[in-house]
Amino acid sequence: MYPTAAKLVAALAFAALAWWVTDLVKPNLPQGTPMDWLAPVSAAVGAVMGWRVMGRRAGRGYVAAAGFGLTTAVAIVFWVLLIWAGYEMLQRSMDLYYDGPVEALESALALYMDYALLLVPGPPLPSLAVGAVLCGALAEWVARRAS
Repeated sequence: MYPTAAKLVAALAFAALAWWVTDLVKPNLPQGTPMDWLAPVSAAVGAVMGWRVMGRRAGRGYVAAAGFGLTTAVAIVFWVLLIWAGYEMLQRSMDLYYDGPVEALESALALYMDYALLLVPGPPLPSLAVGAVLCGALAEWVARRAS
């Protein structure tokens, strides 16, 4: 629960990775999609997940760090997609787009899947995977040097 150098480095590294992958996803987004808050929110989620998921597990070896880095990347993708699908569902709800709450939740799930498919074409997923392993290794390196 206490701050460590590995947690700080993991938070900064995964925030940068999330921002970078978000920039790689932007060309896959539909024309006219507002992108003002996309990268900053993704980076904030990356920082939190880097601190909480990778940071607290750093110091267990480089092989484990690669796995924890990938786990952190999956957590980032999960939460970012959930945030943006939920946000879009709430925007549509305020425009009275849905007939009821069940339809809104079904739509949020469909939006989640649609947004997840935006990661597939091009370099976002491979870049995320390689970057997550490198960020995990960096956090492990810092954990070994700082302890």
